[in-house]
Amino acid sequence: MYKLAFFVPVEDAEAVKEAVFATGAGRIGDYEACCFQTPGTGQFRPLAGANPHIGRVGELERVEELKVELVCEDDRIQAAVAALRLAHPYEEPAYDVWKLETFD
Repeated sequence: MYKLAFFVPVEDAEAVKEAVFATGAGRIGDYEACCFQTPGTGQFRPLAGANPHIGRVGELERVEELKVELVCEDDRIQAAVAALRLAHPYEEPAYDVWKLETFD
């Protein structure tokens, strides 16, 4: 089992979550589309060569984003990350993947 967390602009969150959920990520027992989301402000400065979805090269940008966290089975994590990257509006989406331990 893995935990996947990613940051996404508020207005794009539902589309990105649905793409990730479509891979089977976010399932816990008899429930699907499970996640936790926390609002916050992301910031970045696009460098030369970047093609930013929001902002301008060389200028610091701040964006209202959600941090979305969900679990994902081992055999689905590669597809979940690929779907996240494909659906996300940013050229370089920020995300984390952690391997989880199982306790019975």
